[in-house]
Amino acid sequence: MKSASVRDLHLNTSRILKEVSEGEQFVIEKRGVPVAELSPFRPLEKTQPLPDREAFLESLPVVRTNSGRILEEDRS
Repeated sequence: MKSASVRDLHLNTSRILKEVSEGEQFVIEKRGVPVAELSPFRPLEKTQPLPDREAFLESLPVVRTNSGRILEEDRS
């Protein structure tokens, strides 16, 4: 992994981005302290979409219990 200062990044953005696009990784340093990592973009894997929240809530059974009473019993 290569390193570059903030100034180097400012002055040589095109060259550094070309190297990153070719697979190189850079640690960007500000006054010698690492502040960022620059690496090639990797698309996220396709994930399964989340279920429809409203449809899920509608599928839950209706509870007709006095929740205040349940809490009182639980606290005592």
